[in-house]
Amino acid sequence: MRSAVKADQPENNASLVTNRFLDWLQKMGQTTLAFLAAVGRLAQFTGHSIYHCFTPPFFPRLLLQQLINIGFYSLPVVGLTTLFTGMVLALQSYNGFARFSAEGAIATVVVLSITRELSPVMAGLMVAGRIGASIAAEIGTMRVTEQIDALTTLSTNPYKYLIAPRVIAGTLMLPVLVLIGDIIGVFGGYVVSIYSLKFVPENYLHKTWEYLERMDVISGLWKAAVFGFIVTLMGCYNGFNSDRGAQGVGTATTNAVVSSSILILIFNYFLTQLFFTGK
Repeated sequence: MRSAVKADQPENNASLVTNRFLDWLQKMGQTTLAFLAAVGRLAQFTGHSIYHCFTPPFFPRLLLQQLINIGFYSLPVVGLTTLFTGMVLALQSYNGFARFSAEGAIATVVVLSITRELSPVMAGLMVAGRIGASIAAEIGTMRVTEQIDALTTLSTNPYKYLIAPRVIAGTLMLPVLVLIGDIIGVFGGYVVSIYSLKFVPENYLHKTWEYLERMDVISGLWKAAVFGFIVTLMGCYNGFNSDRGAQGVGTATTNAVVSSSILILIFNYFLTQLFFTGK
């Protein structure tokens, strides 16, 4: 009897390991299928949104309202962010370059860092926190209160009435915000360098313009357009597909901000590689 029990134990252990492996494989398969389904829904939503941005009818009043909301009302946040980013960048660059007696490169580092990377990324993240959350909460509330269903009943396409104006406004206005942020950020670095680090204004301005190229500014503006599209699209997507109830709206708002921020950082890498590979 004891020998028979001992003989059954390896078989039971092997069966247990097999079952655990199959359970793990099943969970991995379910997770993969759920991820692919989410990607498919997002791709379909993106295609519909882009299509309705270029086809009539259009709603100029709603577009103007979103241009003001996304552009004008986001200006203080973006301005303060880029201003202090430029100031801190000048201080940190000085502390680092002073070790190698390369203080003269601070102006170049500030202007290139602001225009290429910091202004587009910081502006995108700030707008994601402000506009992405606002869009997701607004459209999610409309989904919960069945206002989107009411638009469909009234023969008004929700994509044209809700999605297209916001996506167009975000894509157009974020480059404007970034261009203003470039000026404010470089000015912040200039103020710190002149009044705190005691640089000569003429030399600092000469170094600022000496190595700045047109492509540095243009690449930042293209990044801003992509980031604006991402922020508004993710806000609309998460709000449009919000679950019922207050908890669903809160989850949609959180997902909009988190997904926008992650996608901004991911696309920033690929866009940087696209614009500056080989330079």
